Amino acid sequence: MSQKILVVEDDPTTADFIVKSLTGEGFVVDHAADGRDGLFHATDGSYDAIVLDRMLPGMDGMAVLAALRAAKVATPVLILSNLGAVDARVEGLTSGANDYLVKPFAFSELLARLKLLIARPSGGTQVETILACEDLEMNLLNRRVTRAGRRIELQPREFRLLEYLLRHKEQVVTRTMMLEGVWEYHFDPGTNVVDVHVSRLRRKVDDGFDKPLVHTIRGAGYMLGKTG
Repeated sequence: MSQKILVVEDDPTTADFIVKSLTGEGFVVDHAADGRDGLFHATDGSYDAIVLDRMLPGMDGMAVLAALRAAKVATPVLILSNLGAVDARVEGLTSGANDYLVKPFAFSELLARLKLLIARPSGGTQVETILACEDLEMNLLNRRVTRAGRRIELQPREFRLLEYLLRHKEQVVTRTMMLEGVWEYHFDPGTNVVDVHVSRLRRKVDDGFDKPLVHTIRGAGYMLGKTG
């Protein structure tokens, strides 16, 4: 069954681009051009994720988000906004959004973020202690990482980076997502810190093994695990 996305966006060019691109990826997509119509659609609970513009006619995106959460609608929400300042992003995330993407944006990043939101578990009490990808294994309790039984020694930042990649294995993870998820930067520091750390991690994870696990996805980011 196809996953269903609601796009609430008043700019017709942006909305048409998102709707057509998501439809081309196999999603069923509904579109609302103002906040009130978006809230009406969103409250039926049939969507796997919502892409919500922040600046909307009729009812702004923050008000739509507040109304959704007040109504106990837990559908993941990704806010799209021209407002990229840290305060604006923090406000969106602390008000109930699950992610925040600043315009202009690359569709590849929007798609990657939506897939991660949809894949997140919605509940349950089981605590994960082992993360694995093929013959690579991370024990979160004793912080031991092995590949094919061989111990891999990691620095704390490398451990966090690998944990993030393992939690999103076989999914494209952008540099911006890693900056936010591993370094907790909600801005671009203007350095190649991600690429440097991934390069070091790749050497530790892949050197000496026939099959590489850390892949560079040209123009998008990185992926742990199989490609194609």
